[in-house]
Amino acid sequence: MSDTAEVLAPAKLRKSATRRQRGNRTGFSTGACSAAAARAATLGLLTGQVPEHVLCRLANGQEVCFAVIAASVVGEGLQRRACAAIVKDAGDDPDVTHGAQLTAAVQLLPERAGEIELCGGPGVGTVTREGLGLLLGGPAINPVPQRNIRDNVRAAAGELLAHDGLRVTISVPGGEEMAKKTLNARLGILGGISILGTTGIVRPYSTAAFRASVVQGVEVAARQGQRSVVFTTGGRSEKFAMRQLGELDESCFVQMGDFVKAAFLAAVKQGMQHVFVGAMVGKLTKMCQGLAVTHAWKAEIDRDVLAESAHAVGAPADLVEAIRNAETGRFAAERLATQGLAEAFHRALAIRAIRSLKACYPGSYRLTVLVCDFEGRFIVRVEENEAL
Repeated sequence: MSDTAEVLAPAKLRKSATRRQRGNRTGFSTGACSAAAARAATLGLLTGQVPEHVLCRLANGQEVCFAVIAASVVGEGLQRRACAAIVKDAGDDPDVTHGAQLTAAVQLLPERAGEIELCGGPGVGTVTREGLGLLLGGPAINPVPQRNIRDNVRAAAGELLAHDGLRVTISVPGGEEMAKKTLNARLGILGGISILGTTGIVRPYSTAAFRASVVQGVEVAARQGQRSVVFTTGGRSEKFAMRQLGELDESCFVQMGDFVKAAFLAAVKQGMQHVFVGAMVGKLTKMCQGLAVTHAWKAEIDRDVLAESAHAVGAPADLVEAIRNAETGRFAAERLATQGLAEAFHRALAIRAIRSLKACYPGSYRLTVLVCDFEGRFIVRVEENEAL
């Protein structure tokens, strides 16, 4: 998510007519691809030859045939080891793991009947913080993918598990570099990507994963003993907030993007005592509107809020009307700055946002709003008691 100006649809061309055309081809999660690779490798261990295609049952019960690459079986007897890889197809979703090779290596665990030990190899992150629902020091393979991998291995292994167990190691070549484009390090997942997926299917431009990462970020902060959380709307506002709140641990900072409701409900649930919000004029105005999701394609910015706030701080009547009819919140911010009213205007918006947020998400937490301009420069800090 990025900090951008809120753009209004032209008067004669409504939002529905300007909606971006996006592809809708679904893809498969890293969890589904890992399960397919593990099933193929298990079959290779049993038969001595990894199949070129493998039928995998996804977490949602759907059966899908995957093409297998990088297949090999090495060693003999108890030392035999089979490997298989599946290339992740994310469909039309702009996923950083699209094209990744989800690789599984399977080997025998003699006389460990029924056991399926799941390990993380190179490119799969290691969990270093509590709050993720995963074992500290273990691989960043989420619970649903873990079950799905084991279910597919169990189906392929059959009677072998009556006497012995299997070790399954999931690896992702290049996963450490992919992880640098994610928030894994912030969550305490180091050295690689996470193996994710609740159904096995990736839907293009789905917001579910980002929303879940917001909630997870709050949970991780809480498990680290943090009692403050800082919600920002993108990278620029986060850097700004970090400069203003340098005394706080990095785990306190959570990019909520457009997901205001998810962020605040998580903060209330985790008993956060102090919630900070770092934002610019566009998202701040949408918080004044009480929107649960602030994305430009969900709802337009309310120009009346901008105009009323400009009027309240003494803007000339002609400028107030110009703001009411303008296309962006940025227009209001920049024009008011030339009048020397930038701080007063943003303070008025912040006060309205605090009142709206506290009404929508009541709790015992204290709320502070930090506002920056489009270059990430400080404009104003407003405390909750100023809005009462």
